[in-house]
Amino acid sequence: MWAVYAFLAALFAALTSIFAKIGIENVNSNLATAIRTVIVILMAWSIVFATGRHAEISNITQKSWIFLILSGIATGISWLFYFRALQLGDVSRVVPIDKFSVVITMVLSFIILGEAVNAKTIIGGILITAGTFVLIF
Repeated sequence: MWAVYAFLAALFAALTSIFAKIGIENVNSNLATAIRTVIVILMAWSIVFATGRHAEISNITQKSWIFLILSGIATGISWLFYFRALQLGDVSRVVPIDKFSVVITMVLSFIILGEAVNAKTIIGGILITAGTFVLIF
């Protein structure tokens, strides 16, 4: 089931890029990011309240709070740079570089999370890296 969710995430990430490129025409990229963020906040909290999960907020540990906050900060910074890159460049060139985060995430997961390194992940990472460079140049 996780793969279905992952493919749906990829589909909506692709739509995000296309919609954003059209939407940021003649709009400051930081303002566009702020508008997008408000929409994401409204959607996320609507789902939390609709499913009754808001009652679980008191169960979140201090460690989880810290890392969720850090993740939110990293997301915000990423979105600001991403929208600026979209404003200045072609979607077909910006997105592959942005998605190079897959390889960076793999490397960080090996280093920080201690996830297993195997031949399949190394080959996949090399192919993604090669594809990224092919699309850049």
